[in-house]
Amino acid sequence: MSELLEPRAVRLAESAAGRDDAIRRCGAVLVEIGAVHPGYADTMLDRERSISTYVGEGVAIPHGTLAGKDLVERDALAVLRFPDGVDWGGEPVTVCVAIAARGDGHVELLASLAEILLDEDQARELREATEPGTVIRLLGPIQEETKR
Repeated sequence: MSELLEPRAVRLAESAAGRDDAIRRCGAVLVEIGAVHPGYADTMLDRERSISTYVGEGVAIPHGTLAGKDLVERDALAVLRFPDGVDWGGEPVTVCVAIAARGDGHVELLASLAEILLDEDQARELREATEPGTVIRLLGPIQEETKR
């Protein structure tokens, strides 16, 4: 089985015109790595319009709606860093951790990610990462948790 977070799904020098553009970029990476079918980004946008996926510390966690689960081939993460920041409904976001999950896997992923973001040092390191290896090391515990 593929890793939850592949190095090719980590993009650390992205730019976006706004929140919706950032979400579309996240969806495009998930399509590119074969985790989701085209159209998944639309369900991510639907989710965002119903409830913000901004979680604090400059991080958003865009993911699809329940209806989008049919477009998911496999559970995966994509991490996109926007060094110049993106306006996320009035909050500045520099990192998006996009989630594709077939079942209820996103709940576990969100909980594991929240633990990392609650650690001020780890959250800062994630926001300032310039190497994919740093992101993979920081999010490694999430991959371990979901394998259990």
